[in-house]
Amino acid sequence: MSEFKLPLNAIKGRGAATRLAHRFARDVREAFDDDWPTTDADNGAASAVPTQVIFEDVKSAIARNDSPDIDFDFSINPYRGCEHGCSYCYARPTHSYLNLSPGLDFETKIIAKRNLAEVLRRELAAPRYRPRRLNLGSATDCYQPVERELRLTRAVIAVLQETRHPFSLITKGSGVERDLDLIAPMAAMGLAAVYVTVTTLDAQLSRRLEPRAAAPWRRLRTIRALADAGVPVGVSVAPQIPFLNTDMEQVLEAAWEAGARRAFYTVLRLPWEVEPLFRQWLELHAPERAQRVLARVREMRDGRAYEADFSTRMKGHGVWADLLRQRFEKTCARLGYGDQPTVLDMSQFRPAALGGQGRLF
Repeated sequence: MSEFKLPLNAIKGRGAATRLAHRFARDVREAFDDDWPTTDADNGAASAVPTQVIFEDVKSAIARNDSPDIDFDFSINPYRGCEHGCSYCYARPTHSYLNLSPGLDFETKIIAKRNLAEVLRRELAAPRYRPRRLNLGSATDCYQPVERELRLTRAVIAVLQETRHPFSLITKGSGVERDLDLIAPMAAMGLAAVYVTVTTLDAQLSRRLEPRAAAPWRRLRTIRALADAGVPVGVSVAPQIPFLNTDMEQVLEAAWEAGARRAFYTVLRLPWEVEPLFRQWLELHAPERAQRVLARVREMRDGRAYEADFSTRMKGHGVWADLLRQRFEKTCARLGYGDQPTVLDMSQFRPAALGGQGRLF
């Protein structure tokens, strides 16, 4: 008997279409048509997939970074997994370590670190702790939708404010505006900076690429709100995807007008399970361009879908990567963007505020 794989269907509000098996799985299952009459629910037709929040008690809050191509030393991620569902997200393979799918599970099974603020308070009070550049949301978005109710990111920022610990954060979510009462005073003291990712101005493309992130126009409004509050704000135009989001110059111009004064970009990265997941996304949403996109990605990686080398993994190499770099640099120079991260003041850190020890000054 011949077996025919069932066609994939996009799921409304989700970036992944399947629970792709992770790289440690022993078994891999694929649906197929056995010619028996079935209902839509039985034959794998796309249907709404609810979000499940799983609470976790963590032993440590701060992750150390030693990657030379990243400009921060410490990071804090209040959540594992991200409901924004960005189809290209390089963090998807981290769900494999939890025995969960980097596909649908990554965006529907969100791990919330409920004791994060308490653990952070303890780590900052340690006698040997010295402040370094710290970033929130480097792996998964710290202002994804569940933050509205759980407020874990706000609790972390409250601890950083109490100790005057400098930080930066990066987000696609407009929820950062809620916490301006904490962020703006810290920014006035040289202790905070924010980056907002705007991948494209094409709302229809953004809705497919990043189904539960804020719309492009909403992110520009967030940049304006941050700038008006005196917060140093930058824009990330990452990732650049060949033949898809080709409006980088327009994004940089719109972000500059909104108040962004720093900018950076990366090219599409497809580590581990991200490559087959993004290939599925292309087959569903841009089948006529799928082969061109993947061929150009491999052209920038010496014929491979991904290179882990620190010198090339963010920007790629070759003719197309060089042209992209020139486009970015020339546009930034024309508009006046700074090419260095905002300098944050490490000298104001006061760990004694956590331990109950009073301060005279």
